[in-house]
Amino acid sequence: MVTPPHRKFKKNAPDWCEEMHERQRKAHSSRRIRVEHGIAHLKNWRALARHLGRRERMSDTVQAVAGLLSHQRTADLNPTRQV
Repeated sequence: MVTPPHRKFKKNAPDWCEEMHERQRKAHSSRRIRVEHGIAHLKNWRALARHLGRRERMSDTVQAVAGLLSHQRTADLNPTRQV
């Protein structure tokens, strides 16, 4: 599950705090967009599946896509070195 970073509470926060919050916000946004795109693709597939008769496997497909997105996120967090 992707949770957003905490909101700012101070009105006159130091610059380093503002910069840190902005970096966290952008990192969260970049992780979230993958999930949003995956859901959008599933919705498109679901609309097509109504005509193709593949609805009985939709829950398996949702789990597979969620697993792929999770694996991709893990791979991005642990880049391999190229020598």
